[in-house]
Amino acid sequence: MKATELESKRYGKALDEMIDLYNNIEYDTPIIQFSDDVEENIERAKKKYGDEMVDEKINTVVREMLSWLDLDGIELDGEVEEQEDLIGEEEQDDE
Repeated sequence: MKATELESKRYGKALDEMIDLYNNIEYDTPIIQFSDDVEENIERAKKKYGDEMVDEKINTVVREMLSWLDLDGIELDGEVEEQEDLIGEEEQDDE
């Protein structure tokens, strides 16, 4: 297929845009790095019981495990914890 000069410029511009998009991709890193055997068992469980049920079970276990840890005062983005602290102070003032 022969391209005109205009088409060639358009393809070149589109290619440059695709390269720029690729170069600016932010990779999503998992929060938890599961070992290979755990990942395989999760895949098996999801195949047998379904994604939703396995996700719910894993979230329940992790939520329970995290409840054992003292995470008060740990900031992720700053505002959320500050707002929770202010709400807690207001509730104490009301008592």
